[in-house]
Amino acid sequence: MARTIGSHSGTTRPRIRAAALRLFARHGYAAVSMRKIAAEVGVQAGALYNYTPDKQSLLVDLMQGHMRDLLAAWNDVPQGETPLDALEAFTRFHIRFHSGRPDEVFVSYMELRNLEPENFAVIEGLRRDYEEQLETIIRQGIATGDFVATEPKVTSMAVIAMLTGVNTWFRQDGRLSLDDVEALYWEMVRKAVAA
Repeated sequence: MARTIGSHSGTTRPRIRAAALRLFARHGYAAVSMRKIAAEVGVQAGALYNYTPDKQSLLVDLMQGHMRDLLAAWNDVPQGETPLDALEAFTRFHIRFHSGRPDEVFVSYMELRNLEPENFAVIEGLRRDYEEQLETIIRQGIATGDFVATEPKVTSMAVIAMLTGVNTWFRQDGRLSLDDVEALYWEMVRKAVAA
C-alpha cells in the first residue's frame, strides 16, 4: 500500500497515536472509528493500516506505552532508606507522573473493558507489576512495625485508586498547587497505614 504523499513514518506514527489518544479520551474507544482518527491526522483512512493493524492494536499500544513509561519512571525514583520514605516517594511520584497525562490515565483506566481477552491479560500484568511495587513497600513497613494493614494487596489498590483520582479534579490553575496536593495526599496515605 502506498504511503500518503507528505506522510513520513517518523512523524505520522506519533501523530496517529496522539490523535487516537485524544479521541479515545474525549469520545470513548467504541465511538471512535479508524476513519475519524485518519481525519484527525489528515491522512486517508487506508493509510492508517501502514502504521497499525487495527484499532485494538492502537489501544493496546497506547496502554502498554503508558504502563511501561510509568514503571520505568518509578524505577528511576530515589526511594529513601525506610518504608515510610518509599511510601512518600511513591505517593508523590504517582500524583506528579499522572498529573501531566490526563488522557493517558483516562484511557488506561476506563478502556480496559474494550480490550480483547489476550490484550487485557497483557495490560493487567503490567498493572499488577506496578501495584506490586506499592504492595512491597507496604509489606516492608508492616515487617518493620511502621505500618498496619490487614490486607496489603487491597490497601495498595485502594491507595493507587485514591492517588489516580487526583486527575479527575486537579487543575493547574486551581486554588491548590500540585505541591499542595501531594502534601495533602501524602498525609492521608501516611495516616491510612500508620502503626
